Amino acid sequence: MTTLRPFTCDDLFKFNNVNFDPLTETYGLSFYTQYLAKWPEYFQLAESPSEHIMGYIMGKVEGHLDNWHGHVTALTVSPDYRRLGLAALLMNFLEDISEKKRAYFVDLFVRKSNKVAINMYTNLGYIIYRTILEYYSGDQDEDAYDMRKALSRDVNKKSVIPYTQPVRLEDIDMN
Repeated sequence: MTTLRPFTCDDLFKFNNVNFDPLTETYGLSFYTQYLAKWPEYFQLAESPSEHIMGYIMGKVEGHLDNWHGHVTALTVSPDYRRLGLAALLMNFLEDISEKKRAYFVDLFVRKSNKVAINMYTNLGYIIYRTILEYYSGDQDEDAYDMRKALSRDVNKKSVIPYTQPVRLEDIDMN
């Protein structure tokens, strides 16, 4: 049986087995602790009965007026626990928190090359809202999809009307 519980500072020293996936974005300790301090309810861990970290989700709530939304900063599941529905469980948790915070939508960014994740998010009801050019930097810069799912507060689904042209990161309001 999987347990969802709040992520703690102690977990930062135990979650490398989950973070070593090449498609998982990793951050410095101060980034994780900032999320723990500001949005602890958005930082959840999936744990096995033997207390192994199976995966986690890290997010936040941000924006203003009709752009008030939940954001998935990181979602990852250990390779040993994939295809068990854990990602969907974690996403549903974040969506429920966002509903309670009266958000209009949930968004996330995903590499255009990550077809498995894109398919999963699509199956969870997310749409490709827009393409952000060269969002991911590295040896080769890569575009990202900004994917969104409208929540119940967005009755007219305005938050998920897709852009038709790609945008650059510097041209968008990230809040």
